[in-house]
Parts: sequence; C-alpha cells; structure tokens
Amino acid sequence: MKKLLNTYGFFGFLRLIKDILLTKTLNRPARLIRRPLYIRGGRYIKVGLGFTSGVGLRLDAFPTSSKLDAVLIIGKNVQVNDYVHIGAIDSITIGDNTLIASKVFITDHNHGLFKDLSELAIPPIKRELSSNPVHIGANVWIGENVSILPGVTIGDGAIIGAGSVVTKDIPKNVIAVGAPAKVLKKYST
Repeated sequence: MKKLLNTYGFFGFLRLIKDILLTKTLNRPARLIRRPLYIRGGRYIKVGLGFTSGVGLRLDAFPTSSKLDAVLIIGKNVQVNDYVHIGAIDSITIGDNTLIASKVFITDHNHGLFKDLSELAIPPIKRELSSNPVHIGANVWIGENVSILPGVTIGDGAIIGAGSVVTKDIPKNVIAVGAPAKVLKKYST
C-alpha cells in the first residue's frame, strides 16, 4: 500500500480505490476502468476479459448499416491508456494482449470521399460517411499520439512508434514509425 501511495499520491490513491470498487461492482469482467470514460453505442461494443482503461477513454460505435452485431471488438487483456478515442461505424477489432498508449486515435471512417470539388461545399458534418475496417492483431504495442486510419491491418506483435500516422497495412513482428508510418525494423521469428 505504501508503494501505491508513493506512486499515486494520497488523492490519486483514493481515486484508484474508487475506480477499483466501481469496476468490480459495475464491470466485473474488466481488470480496471478508470473514470471518467465516455461510451456511445455501447450495445455495439464487445470487450474481452481483463480490460484496463485510462481516464478519458472515448468509445463510439454506430453502425451505419442494418448490422446489429458489435462494430468494435476488443480482445482479452487489452490495456488502453488515457484519452484514447476509438470511433467505429463498420468494424474495428483489437487483438488480445494489445497495449495502447495515451492520446491514440483509431477510426474506421471519414466524412466524405471527395470524388470532386463540389463536395467541399458540403459542411463536413453533412457529408456521407465512408468506411473501411481496421484490424489490430494480438500482442501489438501502439505508442503515444498515434493515429490509425480506415482500412488498416496491423499484424500480430507489431510496434507502432509514438506520433505515427498509420495509413497502410503494417506486417507482423515489425517496428513502424513516422507519418505516414513505415517499417523501420523486422524481427525474424
């Protein structure tokens, strides 16, 4: 207990105890859910056992088709840190044992396809949404301030460096960095 007090401070420790009690009361399968958190479209979200969240987590799930199944699926033992925003209208899956740092943005959709310049005259909120599924494999580590855009697959065991913008598929067992993210190193298995 002394270590926790030293790590979190007195008031931080009290917040942690409150979050643990609320998690075990309201979200039993989760490991720890820190508050505040914002969930919209909760019936379209499926979360695996052992889930851990940081403060300010925002999950939005609004299928645009007649699909009634989950459009956001989070695997087992996934940890999502502070101020992460995940928005799904088609399909986002996050594999088991994935670690997501703070301030990460993951989306499977955009406001408009911009086939011609006339679309620019339409306010962004009124443009037709376009989407493409996102799949993040198991044992992936996503660094701070990363953006993952529609249509991307990130392979198992990949590491995405801080500040990266992932616009294309990333193979398994690699380190990818940059904007746009490019493979820096591949690990042999």
